[in-house]
Amino acid sequence: MTDFTLSRRGFLASACCLAAAPILTPVTFASMPGDKRFVTIVLRGAMDGLALVQPYGDVGFAAFRPTLALTPETGLIDLDGHFGLHPSAADLMPLWRSRELAFVHAVSTPYRDQRSHFDGQDMLESGGEHVSEEKTGWLNRALAVIPRSDARKAIDVNTSTELILTGPNNVDVWASDSNLGPARDETQFLQRLYAGDPAFAKAMEEATRANSASMVAEPGGPRGQKVADVAALAGNMLKGDYRIASFSITGWDTHVGQIGQFKRPVQDLTEAITTLKSTLGPDIWSKTVVLAMTEFGRTVRENGSGGTDHGTGGCAVLAGGAINGGRILGRWPGLGDHQLLDERDLAPTADVREIAAAMLYRQFDVTVDDLTAKIFPGVTFDKGSQFLRA
Repeated sequence: MTDFTLSRRGFLASACCLAAAPILTPVTFASMPGDKRFVTIVLRGAMDGLALVQPYGDVGFAAFRPTLALTPETGLIDLDGHFGLHPSAADLMPLWRSRELAFVHAVSTPYRDQRSHFDGQDMLESGGEHVSEEKTGWLNRALAVIPRSDARKAIDVNTSTELILTGPNNVDVWASDSNLGPARDETQFLQRLYAGDPAFAKAMEEATRANSASMVAEPGGPRGQKVADVAALAGNMLKGDYRIASFSITGWDTHVGQIGQFKRPVQDLTEAITTLKSTLGPDIWSKTVVLAMTEFGRTVRENGSGGTDHGTGGCAVLAGGAINGGRILGRWPGLGDHQLLDERDLAPTADVREIAAAMLYRQFDVTVDDLTAKIFPGVTFDKGSQFLRA
């Protein structure tokens, strides 16, 4: 793994380097041949899937959440007569109507122990069956079996690589310890210098585009603008040679005052997805899958502080022009008596790793054997997976 910090000197040394301002969340890229793209978004803090996609048609839901539950009459956006979308995600509805958005309810990793964010995120990103001292990420392992040139690398825009892309396969880290970007005359000089060499000219164009996309707003700017910058950077890099991007959105740990607290990360997620679509453009978006996933769900019952506690079954989000959306996927376990896990959690009916495996299979032709033995050990996946129809 190659780590480096970039300053103005680094940019001038090579147009392949990126002088990026500090950003809110890490972004990871991988380059490989082919037209299909794959974006993973890690929702850190345990997103309450029952708040994002609310089962208002389940008679038990309102009783479990007397202050948190919504209905179409109180602002919930109806999806299918049983589930409704949180109003803070209203800007996703055009994607739902165009079948470019789907939700998978009642999913989880195999994690069932102490409901620790750290262990839960480790398992989500490692793709294993249990918490392990061996820290490699499933997306890094996937790089070994996705056809690509040895000269093309995975790359993370952050001070260090997230676990999801940590491992033996080469990952460069693009980061900056200062706000110094290249001056305009320096950029123009490099553009003239590299104009006669196609390889350097292409690298220069890509670095300039990424540097521009990664600039963050001044403090006090609109909420979510930094997340939009991250998504725009990812989209711009995916318009070039890169085919995989990964970044995170935080703020989902809603133990207290969930009504107000939940809106902010939902708006961030919404803006990240819509920014990806607008940045990529119709052609590339039509070949793209976005998978947003979280370490575990939250309790079905609201707590005494107007929030929810760490749970089990959660919700995954699929978006992109390459999916067959406009549907709630998975098997809903229900919220009636004896249907909750440990009498408190939404019972998981599917493994979130199977969703990721299905997307790797569809987007990059990763074999079933590689998926179940090398990338997601212990996962049940075959060509009959329901998620291949997503």
